Amino acid sequence: MLPNVNESASALYDLLIKAMEEVKKDPFFYETDVQVKLINENRANPLEGFGSRYGMRFIMEKVRSKEKETENMEESQSEESVISDIPMNGNSGPLALPVKRARQLIGLYTMTQNPNMTHLKIKRPIKPLPPLWVKCDSSDPESTCWLGAEPIRTKKGITGIVLQVVTCKGPTPEKNSSVNLEELKSSHLKRHKSSTVTTRGFAQYELFKSTPLDDSIPFSYTTIGLDISWSPVDVLLQTPPLTSASVLNIKVEPGDPRSPLYHLHRELKFLIALADGLATGITEWPEPTETKSSVDLVQEFLNDLKSKLDGIDTSAKKVKVLKCDTAAVDDSIKCLFTVRGDLDFTEQLWCRMRMSVASYQDLVTCFTLILQYLRRGDVQPWLHRGSSGLLSKHIQQSYHGAMDVIPLTGTTPIRMLLEVGLDKIKRDYINFFIGKELASLNHLDYFISTSIDTQEQVRRVRKLHHILEVVISCMMYLKLPHEILFTLAQSCILYYKRNPLNEKHTFQLPIRPIVIKNFYQSETPKKWRVEINSGQKEVKTLWQLSDTPSISHLNFNKEGYCIDWETEANMNLSESTFNNSLEEKMFFTNMVACSKVHFT
Repeated sequence: MLPNVNESASALYDLLIKAMEEVKKDPFFYETDVQVKLINENRANPLEGFGSRYGMRFIMEKVRSKEKETENMEESQSEESVISDIPMNGNSGPLALPVKRARQLIGLYTMTQNPNMTHLKIKRPIKPLPPLWVKCDSSDPESTCWLGAEPIRTKKGITGIVLQVVTCKGPTPEKNSSVNLEELKSSHLKRHKSSTVTTRGFAQYELFKSTPLDDSIPFSYTTIGLDISWSPVDVLLQTPPLTSASVLNIKVEPGDPRSPLYHLHRELKFLIALADGLATGITEWPEPTETKSSVDLVQEFLNDLKSKLDGIDTSAKKVKVLKCDTAAVDDSIKCLFTVRGDLDFTEQLWCRMRMSVASYQDLVTCFTLILQYLRRGDVQPWLHRGSSGLLSKHIQQSYHGAMDVIPLTGTTPIRMLLEVGLDKIKRDYINFFIGKELASLNHLDYFISTSIDTQEQVRRVRKLHHILEVVISCMMYLKLPHEILFTLAQSCILYYKRNPLNEKHTFQLPIRPIVIKNFYQSETPKKWRVEINSGQKEVKTLWQLSDTPSISHLNFNKEGYCIDWETEANMNLSESTFNNSLEEKMFFTNMVACSKVHFT
């Protein structure tokens, strides 16, 4: 063996051992062309797109430099590569290494882990290194994009190494598959000298996905996906059987104007603005949605109540006022989210003021007017039992003709309106969850508690709203039966009792495929994968088809790709397909092939 190869292997071992022992966080370099990173978290995972997970690992990439960029362009042109070595985002980070160089690095790494390489200047006994993954430029005929190596550890030490090759080809028409399951199984058996294999399938569906209205409106992302796994697999691209294990992945970001709960979200946003103003001293008042001023709306409301107390018939005016209360409710959710008909005095004030208050002075004027009517006894409003805010306290005092003086200065007016809004919104959510038999009062106690400070109450109400958005989305788009919705609601409630607010969280719900078979059996999966195993934990073969590349560092060129769909439609296919439509959809084929090498 050449001395420089031995020296290179020894130098690589020393470098990696030092990085492992020091747990280096910053990238470091091997020779002049390779950048190395020690990864602890689940990021930059070469097989993440294939459902695999790794702990600590080394990632090797090509150092970017002007000279190397020029050299790479020349190499790319000479090899007629269709894949650009420059990342799609055009950043100045590291690049993929040529496949030939990547194989050299895997070879050196393998040497350092082989106890039989006694001629290497390595301290004995040899320490097992974390797995190594080398990013490749896919310049070979197989389109290799990653090469990996991992030592096999036993009680006796390192006995071998598992080598992995990840390839990615595409884009190609979904029906244009040149391989079948039996060929993959046969190849696996030959490679691992096994007599039997097991197969496991995985399919990922997108059942619902929101799209932006336009660039001028902030986008709230909502998606409902389905992950299905089963065993055994009969053919490639098999439709998952109803006996499969399946999980719904539900991600709902509140705030979409098309959401049936958008009016509630706007109400909540106003509540949040008040809470922020209370905390910071600066209140950002939302744009009013009511043409009349808040003072006029409150004056009309109080006059109507006074007239009613005086025995004057105001039924015509009352109808008009009630219409204002429900105008914001979308017709599409009347069957899902029933607007309460038992709004008390403070809640009806909230409905008017949250749509019309545009300044702090508006707030002061409105509450001054309300307190005047109460002191004079012009109105005797009713309240829900349990109303405990500052305004409710003074209303209760007015029943006895004696009211404390409230200085409407500082944060007092904001706090009064915030308390009213919190009470109203909590009752709305209680009405839904209990009315739909999705939760009991005991389940909701954490979210509606008044024994905590106001800011924490607002945070918990936001959690409850997020749960409501998730449940309503599954009601609307999937028409799930009540027992499934109950399980979903309870799962979300449990999550938010233990975790902080996260409106980007993906909730997972195990579900029987038969419940949602109509949503996926005739659809095209975003990803379909088969895993072939022969009883050895370390080695397996993966074959995957997806509508997006599972390899992030490659740039696939779709230009000039033509498909003769008329010819395609007349082809006899040996394998099942995703669906029977002839839509022009492109897919990427990925493979992970493992080989085990024994040192003894």
